[in-house]
Amino acid sequence: MQLDLTTTAVAQQPADGVAGWAADLVDTMGGPGAGLAIALENLFPPLPSEVILPLTGFAAGQGVLSLASALFWTTLGSVVGAVALYWIGVLFGRDRMHALWRKLPLVKSSDLVRTEEWFARHGTKAVFLGRMVPIFRSLISVPAGVERMPLPLFVLLTTLGSLIWNSVLVMAGYWLGDRWDVVETYVGVLSKAVLGVVAVAVAAYVAVRLRGRGRTDRHRRAS
Repeated sequence: MQLDLTTTAVAQQPADGVAGWAADLVDTMGGPGAGLAIALENLFPPLPSEVILPLTGFAAGQGVLSLASALFWTTLGSVVGAVALYWIGVLFGRDRMHALWRKLPLVKSSDLVRTEEWFARHGTKAVFLGRMVPIFRSLISVPAGVERMPLPLFVLLTTLGSLIWNSVLVMAGYWLGDRWDVVETYVGVLSKAVLGVVAVAVAAYVAVRLRGRGRTDRHRRAS
């Protein structure tokens, strides 16, 4: 059974927008189309999973694909995209990361070392939980590659975390029916909140660094 999702499931989205693009993929390719969309979402975070996943759930509710297929393919797509970013981290490497870090203002090599130590202690939780946090669900794969987290462990954690995130959003679209786009509103608020917290943290870090540098300069002039 095929259904033109672009016209029926995306009543509140432009046909040439992300929702229309995702709807065309799912309508044409079924589960693999949903998986491809989510793989690309991992590689290009501006593509919103909060649109693609609920839309896929709605498609499952309309019989375009089965619910099991929707969850399988979207989770596989998440893992494929995450592994691609992991290998980018591996290829970039620790030495290049340190060389780039040393060129950045307001940071010290010791800061990166402490970050690496933190990842060594908490990397498993960061990868697993990070798959359920907007924005970071894509970014967390790169430091995992830089730090050479064992690939089987990375794939396992990514699969479990992605399955939880995907299940929540796909099931939401499945249950909400033609109101699937409500999910985007709530997850969008969460994404903005995450970005706001990160912006505040970065601003506080820069302020502390500038204050510390000012004190160091005053001590040098006094001596």
